[in-house]
Order: sequence, then structure tokens, then C-alpha cells
Amino acid sequence: MTTQPPVKGAAREDKPAVDPRYPENPVLVQIWRGEAVESQHRGAWVVCDASGTTIDGVGSWRVPIFARSSVKSLQALPLLETGAAARFEFSDEEVALTLSSHNAEACHTEVVSGLLQRLGLSAADLQCGPQSPGDPDVRNALRDAQAKPTALHNNCSGKHAGFLALALHLGASVKEYLHHESPVQRLVKKAVVDMADVRETELYVAIDGCSAPTFRMPLSALATAFARVANPDGLPALRREACDRMTNAVARFPHLIAGRHQRICTDIARVTKGRLFPKIGSDAVYAIGVRGSDRALAIKIDDGSYRGMHPLIVALLRRFEFASAAECDALEAWEEKRLKNWAGIEIGRTRVVG
Repeated sequence: MTTQPPVKGAAREDKPAVDPRYPENPVLVQIWRGEAVESQHRGAWVVCDASGTTIDGVGSWRVPIFARSSVKSLQALPLLETGAAARFEFSDEEVALTLSSHNAEACHTEVVSGLLQRLGLSAADLQCGPQSPGDPDVRNALRDAQAKPTALHNNCSGKHAGFLALALHLGASVKEYLHHESPVQRLVKKAVVDMADVRETELYVAIDGCSAPTFRMPLSALATAFARVANPDGLPALRREACDRMTNAVARFPHLIAGRHQRICTDIARVTKGRLFPKIGSDAVYAIGVRGSDRALAIKIDDGSYRGMHPLIVALLRRFEFASAAECDALEAWEEKRLKNWAGIEIGRTRVVG
């Protein structure tokens, strides 16, 4: 729970009871060297539909996990539903960036910078903090210029720009836009609760890497939320329009939700032409909504390893036919079926077992 002082005149929310113990999940992915297992990754995954019905799952998918950045689409809903995005004339590129965990390429930072200028704000108003760019070329350029990264380079700068736009639209303080009791974060939390179909009293809130509230929920709740975002026909008209705007923006600009350099979110959205709506969260959380199929997948690798997560994602897309054979083949590099050393000698393989 955030330790910031309460907003004047507002009631402090009750902290839900939390069981800090971690479940004993099964092994999902093994890394083989020669003919023996060298390492392995435990975790859980679940497939749900928009009604919250569980289709299939492995591991403790009912146990809450921190969803981290996987829920950025839920956090962006109030921006669209209140009319803030329309008032400030958000482009589809800017909408895509509010959902992104980006590499800080020029196509990301320039769009966020332009949006802030239009809002009458600057990078100084972003409270996400500076972060080293995910893109190696941008990192090298900063190093060569002897320049330091700014908050614009933070992978969450697009989300924070969206929060700031919402604060301005609501007439709320831009200095307190991250406070859990601010008008911005109260709307965000309500959207998360509604879409994930969880009780507010059960939704534990902590602080994310970008200083925004992060939510702890069962994997099944995360999958349910993504099924609804990707298949919003059963939602109220305003929310349905917001979900369609987000998924269409990602379909048009897949490079904006992650980046052109080794990013599985961008590759999945690009290869499937936006039929799959993917989003990563830190510490190996992943969610994918399947548009037109009323299904969504949510994954958590216990040790936070992307090495275990990436092969599992593609294997499950194959298993449930969420992507075609040709689309999965285009994502094959993420499976790391064959492992080679620096000399190019094949020394092992990755195997998905769960």
C-alpha cells in the first residue's frame, strides 16, 4: 500500500488482508543442456472468457499476483471514457503509447513529448522517474552524447502522460495524479475492479516501478479483463468504444506498445495484424486477449524470468490455436527450441512441459 499522506478531506481506504505466501506452482518450462535439465521455471497460466469462466489452466491461477504493467489498457479506460482523450485530441499513436511499455525509441519519446507540450506540460511533470532506454541504439546515443536519460525514456512515460491528461480534464492536481486517493487513481481502480470482476476490498494495491499504483489479482481475473477488452460487445457502449479504440490503435501501431528491437508484444501484434492484443508486465506477467474469439490467456512465471515466459507464450498460442501455424512459425525465435553457444554450436534446447 502506498505510504503517501492522504489527500486532505479524503477517507483512507482499508488495506485488504494479504497472504504473503507464494504457491508451489508446477514446472512449466525446462532448459536442457545436452541430455539433462540444467534449469527450470515454475509458474501458472489460465485461459478465461469474458464471463469469467475458466476454460483451462495450470498451477495456482486463483492465487493473486501483481499484474504490473499488463493492466495498462485498464488504467487507460478512464482517459477515453471521461472524454479527456477527445478533449485533448489524442491520436491513435498517443492512445497506443498510453498502453505501452516502450523501448524509448524516437517514435516513442517524440510522441510523448509532443503530447505533453499540447497539454501545456513537460517531462518535468512526469513522476515515473528517469530510466535507461530499452533500445540499445538509444542507450548508446545517450552515452556518446554524455547525456542522461529522462522521464521521457521511462517505459511508462506514455501511461503517465495519459494520467496527466485525465487529471487536467478532471480539474485535479497534476502534482498528485499518482496518489491512490486522487480523482485519477480512483477512476483507474474502479475500471480495474469492473473489468477484472474483483471486489475492491480484495484488490491489494502497492507501488509499481514507475511509482503508479499496481494491483494484485488472480491470474483468472487478469485473463477475464483481457477477454473483455478484446471482445467488448457485452460492455456498456462507452466502454465498448474505449476498448475498440485501444485494440485498433495497437493493431495499427504495434511498434508503439513495445518497440522494434526484440519485443514480443510488438511481434505478436504485428504478426497477427492486431487480432491478438498482448501486454507484458514486469516480473514475467503476460496477458493476451483474442479478438473475435472471447478468450484470453494470462501467465505468470514464478521466478520473474522472461527466458521461461517467452517459450511458454508461443507454445500456448499453438496449443489453443490462438494464432495460426504460420503466425506461430513467425514467432518461433521466441521459443528458443535450439540453444547455441557463442561459437554457434548447438548445446541444448528449451522445452515447455506445462
